[in-house]
Amino acid sequence: MGTSLQLRSLVKSSGELELSLARVPVPEPAADEVLVRIEAAPINPSDLGLLLGPADIANAKASGSGADAVVTAPVPQQFLRALAARLDDSMPVGNEGAGVVIAAGSSPEAQALIGKTVALLGGATYAQHRTAKAADVLVLPADATPADGASCFVNPLTALSMVEVMRREGHTALVHTAAASNLGQMLNRICLQDGVPLVNIVRSQEQADLLRGIGAKYVVDSTAPDFIEALTDAIDETGATLAFDAIGGGKLASQILSAMEVAANRKATVYSRYGSSTYKQVYIYGGLDTRPTELARNFGLSWGVNGWLLTPFLVKLGADAAKLRARVAAELKTTFASHYTAELSLAEALQPETIAAYARKATGEKYLINPNKDA
Repeated sequence: MGTSLQLRSLVKSSGELELSLARVPVPEPAADEVLVRIEAAPINPSDLGLLLGPADIANAKASGSGADAVVTAPVPQQFLRALAARLDDSMPVGNEGAGVVIAAGSSPEAQALIGKTVALLGGATYAQHRTAKAADVLVLPADATPADGASCFVNPLTALSMVEVMRREGHTALVHTAAASNLGQMLNRICLQDGVPLVNIVRSQEQADLLRGIGAKYVVDSTAPDFIEALTDAIDETGATLAFDAIGGGKLASQILSAMEVAANRKATVYSRYGSSTYKQVYIYGGLDTRPTELARNFGLSWGVNGWLLTPFLVKLGADAAKLRARVAAELKTTFASHYTAELSLAEALQPETIAAYARKATGEKYLINPNKDA
């Protein structure tokens, strides 16, 4: 079936990142698989960990052009030990994407999908073609484009799962950081629909205005001089005892727990030397700040800070995960709509100035790769 281009990321044991486009055979679908021509794949923060790792992008260099473009960047030696499992292994990139089924295996389920626009999850989506199990793809509504469905797994399922975690663990409200992001806006819309009180933490007045403009009630700016007071008041009013933190490093997780503790003590009728008995939980699911997480330990003894990942939680949900997927499909152009700063070809995604732009992970800037653009 010819060859296909696929974006690869290679970290060499010599301490160098290399990004390139590999020519690979177009895969043949097995009996229960479909072959998708990928036309849209988002660059999520979770993709950047594999794509760029800890490379020094400010010193990236490019050679060649088009399909022969190669980008190299130094990787500081202190990070190589943590990357031991991937050293000298050229790896495909891209967690999710969408496109059109152009071929299928012999099973009736696979054959029925020929010509359909579908979304898929599972890696290697920064490629012109990708096979997937017919049972695993999500058929998009008839009026949806691949760009509409490109981000319908990672961010939507993460936002829905946050609310699901809240319910399953007995909490009644949420706190979310980096809340003006694409994911944060989705979570805000979900919480408004479902009647879940949500405290949104942002990093500028502009981001606060954006969220209030789409209906958010509780928005606090971490750069404002009254941030701690405003955060505590919002947590007190909502009763939030669960937070999902995309920042990770620094003091923010600690500040959230402290605000939860103060809010809980406002309602206390007796003093406890061990702090309130209200359990407070922060799940760190991102690393926008790569510094160590600092905990001041001024929030009693009933608390937890854990890492959280989407995929293990979906496995834990089992069959119930299908309900989340069905909601995403039904609300693809409303609750779960994503907006993109630019659509890039594979070659454009390897231009150093473009890499610098999407590596910033700036709030409100989301990039889309169309591997078949200019093909």
